[in-house]
Amino acid sequence: MAVTDEAIEKIKGMIVSGALRPGDRLPKESELAAALGLSRNSLREAVRALSLIRILDVRQGDGTYVTSLDPQLLLEALSFVVDFHRDDTVLEFLAVRRILEPAATAMAASRISEQQLDALAKQLDKLGTDPSVEELVACDLEFHRGIVQSSGNSVLCSLLDGLSGPTTRARIWRGLTQEDAVSRTLHEHRAILAALRDRDAEAARSWATVHIASVEQWLRSSL
Repeated sequence: MAVTDEAIEKIKGMIVSGALRPGDRLPKESELAAALGLSRNSLREAVRALSLIRILDVRQGDGTYVTSLDPQLLLEALSFVVDFHRDDTVLEFLAVRRILEPAATAMAASRISEQQLDALAKQLDKLGTDPSVEELVACDLEFHRGIVQSSGNSVLCSLLDGLSGPTTRARIWRGLTQEDAVSRTLHEHRAILAALRDRDAEAARSWATVHIASVEQWLRSSL
């Protein structure tokens, strides 16, 4: 493992230093191993590990390339890790979301376009007043994703996308067991949308906080 870690660090060093840039093809395995003072086996293991976290892209029959290193691509690994949460850590994920998402919603207030606001409104109208829990959760995910994307911060958007796994299950559970969860969620969505239309960043931040905190509060009392 120590040898593989060394190999990973050496490849990382090449990327961080700029010797390898996004989209670059790595030298042939034998050449790279010799240049880095590594065995071909340890290099192979390092490449495999870095491909799993989207740093490298191994193309069969073509070679190995540095990926775009786009934040959204790199943070895909977060959602994979998040899926392994234990039930007692859902609250911790929600707490992180309560810190990040209201900030992203406030940022979106000055950036989101009228067309995007209209699209969000149509999405809510299409949902109706009595959606199934599954429909509500799907809409909830798309509603917040649309707002966060308008924040203009791709890293923040990717982080929040990665945190949706456990919170999605919490919202489904809440919808199945709490009678007013559906109507409350719809009301909070409308309030967030109204604040965004008014370009009121602080109101948008406050309603987003209330929206997430209500799920968090309910879940804390249920565990």
